[in-house]
Amino acid sequence: MEIKKIAVLGAGQMGNGIAHVCAQAGYEVKMRDIDQKFIDNGLATIKKNLDRGVKKERMTQEEADTVLRRVQGVLDLKEAVKDADLVIEAIPEIVKLKLETWKEVDEAAPEHAILASNTSSISITQMAAVTKRPEKFIGMHFFNPVPVMGLVEIIKGQSTDDATVKVIEEVSHKVGKKTVLVNEAPGFAVNRLLVPALNEAVFAIQEGVATVEDMDLAIKLGLNWPMGPLTLLDFVGLDTALYISDYFVDEFKDSKYRAPALLRKMVRAGWLGRKSGKGFYDYSGEKPVPNKF
Repeated sequence: MEIKKIAVLGAGQMGNGIAHVCAQAGYEVKMRDIDQKFIDNGLATIKKNLDRGVKKERMTQEEADTVLRRVQGVLDLKEAVKDADLVIEAIPEIVKLKLETWKEVDEAAPEHAILASNTSSISITQMAAVTKRPEKFIGMHFFNPVPVMGLVEIIKGQSTDDATVKVIEEVSHKVGKKTVLVNEAPGFAVNRLLVPALNEAVFAIQEGVATVEDMDLAIKLGLNWPMGPLTLLDFVGLDTALYISDYFVDEFKDSKYRAPALLRKMVRAGWLGRKSGKGFYDYSGEKPVPNKF
């Protein structure tokens, strides 16, 4: 089947990034969220990123305007998915919320539509099971920031058929990404390795092994990461990292995936990283300033 229209559920940092690359690839996109302010913020982020592309002469202003016109903000879920060929969900990593959303989507989306979750950890099979089309359900895990990062993990659930995999591979390549195909397992390929590493960085801060700034610098220079683990946690969102860690413990029954007490305390305090203005760094000034623990 040919994909022409895509519905993206969620206008946050992942959702607007996915909408951006899909629109830039020529797809008509409906980006849905639960509040107009989230949609407005998402559209503003897409415009900001397109403007940056124009400034760097990667595209013309006319091309940027065309891309932005392809993205329509929508509040009503049924309106968003009613004529979609592909629905990509990018809502918070909360199992109950995802299952409720997919039940509603399955009832409203056309029978031919493929359903794809951008989840970074949650079972594709579990989500597919609440729909009447488990063979058309798949994981499509983008990485943040979506317009920059070159990978999409494609995750097969228990019932995902080969035709669905092929279509999602084609869409991923069209939006400029390389793909890896993995069979379902908690965390898939990347986060299974990344999340314990991020947690260990927080344990080190919790134990006073190093300062926030020195831990980030050590990993950047010692392991050649593009950003330090604590900067990355602030970028991803500490609440998201905590959800994933707790989910891993439930799924693997292995304490090596446990979240540090410091991470849990920060989430309880509302220190969620960049999106809240404070995490391992304070973002209230012109430049991030490392917090002391």
